[in-house]
Order: sequence, then C-alpha cells, then structure tokens
Amino acid sequence: MPTSDSFPALSRTSTIVVCSPTGRRETMSSERRRQTQLREQTFHCCACFYTDNIFLEDYHMHVRFQDEQQFRKEYEGVLKSHGCRTEEHLKSVLLKIEKEVQRRKRLGEQSLERRLAISQSYKPLHPQVYVLQDSFLAPKFLEIVRFCKSQDAGLDGLLSRIQSISDKRIYRFPVFTQEFCSQFIEEMENFEKSELPKGRPNSMNNYGVLLNELGFDERFIAPLREKYLQPVTSILYPDYGGRYLDSHKAFVVKYSLSEDLDLSSHYDNAEVTVNVSLGKEFTEGNLYFADMRQVPANERRYVEVEHVVGQGLVHRGEHVHGALPIASGERWNLIVWMRSATVRNRLCPMCDKTPQLVETLGYGDGFTQSCALQAPETVDVCAVI
Repeated sequence: MPTSDSFPALSRTSTIVVCSPTGRRETMSSERRRQTQLREQTFHCCACFYTDNIFLEDYHMHVRFQDEQQFRKEYEGVLKSHGCRTEEHLKSVLLKIEKEVQRRKRLGEQSLERRLAISQSYKPLHPQVYVLQDSFLAPKFLEIVRFCKSQDAGLDGLLSRIQSISDKRIYRFPVFTQEFCSQFIEEMENFEKSELPKGRPNSMNNYGVLLNELGFDERFIAPLREKYLQPVTSILYPDYGGRYLDSHKAFVVKYSLSEDLDLSSHYDNAEVTVNVSLGKEFTEGNLYFADMRQVPANERRYVEVEHVVGQGLVHRGEHVHGALPIASGERWNLIVWMRSATVRNRLCPMCDKTPQLVETLGYGDGFTQSCALQAPETVDVCAVI
C-alpha cells in the first residue's frame, strides 16, 4: 500500500472516498479543512462598491456615479421626471452622493471602530443569545437540516418538508423559536437605547443593527450559515453556489410608522439570502417578489408574501424584491446575505463585470484573490490503493 505521499495531489477541499474493511466505499468529509482555509482567506470588495448602486431615497432609484459630468449626462433627465427640476435640487443630490461615497470608503475602518467601542462598553441584556444553540432553533428546522445531511437528501424530499412560494424558487420554513425571537428583539432594543455608535444596516435601511459590530458573527451567524443553512441551500440552489457559501453580511432591520416604513424594489449583494421574521406586533408590510434582475421591469410578475414570526424566507440574491409599507406596530427581521467566492469571483453581481478587487476588512463583499475556494473535486482513493 502506498504512503500518503504517493497519493494524487488533493486540494484542501477534496472529498476523499475511502474503502471500509468490508470493501464498502465511504466518504470522508473535508469540511474541517475547508473551514480552516476560509478563516485564512482575505476577502475583498469590488471597486464598483464605490461607484455603483447608490440609492437616492427621495427618488426611489439607484444610480452610478463616476464623476459629475457622467452623472448629469446619464441621470439629469430621469431625475427631472421624478421631481428634481432645479439646479439647486440637483446639487443637493450630488452632495448626498458624495456623502454616501465617502461613507463607503471609510466603512471598514469606521465599522471596526464601532465594534471596538461596543465590545469595551456594551453590557448585553441576554448574553446567552450571542452563541448559537440548538434550543434557539425550531424543531422543524432541525429536522429539515438532519434530512439535508442524510444519505437520503434530495430536492424532492426537501420540497416535501418546506413551503414553496409560487414558482419563483422562494421557500419558507421555520428557523427560530418564538422564545428566542422575543429575547433577540429585546437584545436589539437594549442596544438601541445605549449611547454607543451604530452603523446603518445598508444604504437603503436607516434603522437596524449590523450584527458583526455587536459581536454575533463568529459564534452565531457563521455557524448558522455553515452548519444549518448551507445543507439546505446546497440542495435548493446548487446553481447559485448554495453548497459553497463562504462569507456573509448579517443585519437586523426595523420598520415602524416613525422610522422606515417600506423598502423600495432592489436585489441583494448575495448569492442566497435568508430573511427571518422576528416580530413584534405589526400589520401589513408584506414582502413582494418580482423576477430575477435580468428580466426587464415591464415584464416582471409580482407575488406578495406575508411574514410569519420565527419563519425564514430563502431566495436568490438577484431576485428583485421589496417591502410594502407597514400600517401599524413594529416589524423586526434578521437578514443574512450569504456569498460564494466560487461564484462571484467570476462575475460581480452588482456591476456584471470581472471584479476589480479592493482589499477591505472582515468579509468585505465576499470576493477573494483567486478561485482557491472552488467546488471540491471528488477523488476516489479506492482506485489508487
């Protein structure tokens, strides 16, 4: 029998098929080595982050800004049709764009500063919610995950265990218990009351919490993605990197009559998104889904989806969607944008070009320097022993 040095070269993400003493072939997972590799990766954002998809809230539109001449040429006429009719109005828009561009350029640095301040001064109300436990998860969700990890796992079996929304590959299933949702919201509200610095969840939501800044990334969101959500997405979205989701951005958003009321139509900077309704008491504010972003706006078909507390909606990031106005109460949602370097390293989903990488802090936008985290190759060791 050859030594390990005699085996064919294996990537760190290879799945190794070995022979048991009875001669039956068995699979030895390389997930542990893969996770070690992920922790050693440096993630990047695409240069388009500083120029593209800048949301103008007053006009409910996204724009690209390289310089004033380009912007005026592409958008001055469109903005006039939306009510931006004077030079004064246009200069106000340009000032807001410049402020947003500067915010994006300093985002990593400022986020790190906020996280440090929070870690030094914030006293959690419910410290236990910062570490993911099975008891937080709905029993039905645990059953679904067990099935997805079993030898019987398959799309038909999974679809019989979750709810399909229309024919748009949108799915719903329980994720958290009611008790956990209540405690989690109480923790978010406790942080909101503090005087500590807070960052916006994204360029469209003004109210909510960036969970990495509050300390949820390593012991809550990362294991939620790796151990529980990825087995599900690997079956639902194999064509969108569902099996190789190696980074994320997680945040909580809040809607109320005195804060954000709704969310304009958009798509996510993610391969796969999970959106979990946490509560509280609210009316209206349903989500709506159109088609994938490549479908022209005048050809899109819409479906409206109600929130169910404790349950998550999972969909492809490029699926155009939004939220209707809330009518009363408060609505809190946990959103995780899950990303696959294997997919996005080839084409940036925000500019549709080969990504121009810019080094940043943390997960960035999920890009890596190379396709080292490619889909694993399967090597049959039985054939070479």
